[in-house]
Amino acid sequence: MVKTATVIGLGRLGAPLAVCLASKGMRVIGVDADPQKVEALQAGRAPVAETGLEALLRENRERLSATGSIEDAVTASEITFIVVGTPSEPSGGFSLRHVLPVCEAIGRALKTKSDFHIAVLTSTVLPGMTAGPVQSKLEELSGKKCGRDFGLCYSPEFIALGSVIHDFLNPDFVLIGESDARSGGILQDLYHHVCDSKPGVARMNFANAEITKLAVNTYVTTKISFANMLARICEKVPGGNVDIVTATLGLDTRIGGKYLKGAVGYGGPCFPRDNHALAALAREVGAPADLAQATDQFNRAQVQWLASFVEQCTASGGHVGILGLTYKPHTDVVEEAVGFLLAQELISRGIRVNAFDPAGMENARLALGESVQFTASAKECIRLSQLIVVATPWKEFIDIPAEKWGGAGAEKTVVDCWRVLKLNDKTAGVRYIGLGSSPERTVAAN
Repeated sequence: MVKTATVIGLGRLGAPLAVCLASKGMRVIGVDADPQKVEALQAGRAPVAETGLEALLRENRERLSATGSIEDAVTASEITFIVVGTPSEPSGGFSLRHVLPVCEAIGRALKTKSDFHIAVLTSTVLPGMTAGPVQSKLEELSGKKCGRDFGLCYSPEFIALGSVIHDFLNPDFVLIGESDARSGGILQDLYHHVCDSKPGVARMNFANAEITKLAVNTYVTTKISFANMLARICEKVPGGNVDIVTATLGLDTRIGGKYLKGAVGYGGPCFPRDNHALAALAREVGAPADLAQATDQFNRAQVQWLASFVEQCTASGGHVGILGLTYKPHTDVVEEAVGFLLAQELISRGIRVNAFDPAGMENARLALGESVQFTASAKECIRLSQLIVVATPWKEFIDIPAEKWGGAGAEKTVVDCWRVLKLNDKTAGVRYIGLGSSPERTVAAN
C-alpha cells in the first residue's frame, strides 16, 4: 500500500485531494509554484476556499507538508498526482503548457530514483496526450522506460466545486488509464483504501480513458439540456410542469433522475469545455460531432432566451436584480454561470442590473466592474429591483420569508429559474414566475 504521495498543484482540486489522502493515513507532500499556497498549507491553512477543507486539513495537519520543489517531493514519495490546469485552446482542445514543465521536473527526479514510482495525471487532456507528449517528456528527462522503470496513469476526477471532498471520497466509479497492469493495480488499491463508497474501478488504455472522461461530461450536459428543452416546452403548454415530467422520466432506469432538473443552463469550469473538447476531437478525426455541438448551442441560447424574457417582463427604466452569480451554490466560481452571463447580456441591452451572491461577488466584480450595482445583501437587491431573477439556488435565497419579496408600492416580479422559492401567485406584492411551468403564469419571450 502506498504510504507517501505528492500532489502537484494546490488549487481547487489539488488541495482537497492532498487533504483527503492525508485523512486516510497517507503522508502527503503538496507542491505549488505559488509561494502563498505553499505557505498556507505549511501553516495548516487551506490554500483555497472549498467546503470542509479547512476543518479536514486541521485534523490531518501532521501528515501534510508543502514545498515549491517538485523534484524534492517526488524523490521523497511513491506516487505523484499531477493536478495543474489544462486551459482550453481556441480550437476546443486543451493546452499542456502547465503539464509538460511539471513532467520535466518529475522526469529529473525519476532519474535519481531506484524504486518504482507512479505519475498520475488527473488534469483533463485530449486523447493521445498521455501516451504522447506526457509519457515522452517523462521518459526523455528520466532516461527510463515507462511501464518498466516507472508507471504512468491517467485518472481524472469527476467532482463538482463546493463538494470536492465528498465527491472524491464517494465517487460513482474510478477511471484509470494505465501504462501497465502493475501501475493500474497500485492506483486501484489506493482508491479502494481512500474512497468511502468502495466504487467500481474501470481500467483501460490511455486513449479509452481520455475519451471516457470527455464522454461522461458531454453526456451529462446533453441530459441537462434535454431537461431544459422540456422546461421551455412545458412553459408553453397549459397545465405543463417540467418537474412532474422529469420526475416521471427519472423513474425509467434507462434514464435515471440525476441532472434532470429543468432550469436555464449549465456552466462552470468543466461541463462547457469538455463538451467543446469532444466536438473538437470528433472534427479532428473526421467523425460527426452534431450532438455535442447542438447541446452547446442550445445551452448558450438559454442565456439569450432568459435575457429576452426578463427584458419583456421589465418596465422601461426598471432595475433587474440578479440573485446568484456563481454557476452553483457553495462555490465562488462565476465562470459560464447563468446569472453572471445574464448580467452581461442585460447590461449590453441597456438594462440596469443589481446583483448579489453569497460567495461570488469578488470574482464577479473583477469581470463586471462598475457596470453592475453589487448590493450588500439579497434583501437589498430585492428592495432596489422591480424584477428579481433567482439564477442560483442558494439556500440563503430559499430561506428568505415570502413577505420580504414583495414591494411596499408597485408589485415586484420574481423569476424563479429553479422553482425553489416558497412563493406562489397569491404572495402579496409579488408576481411569481416559476420557469418550466404553465404559460398561465409566464410570458413567452420573443
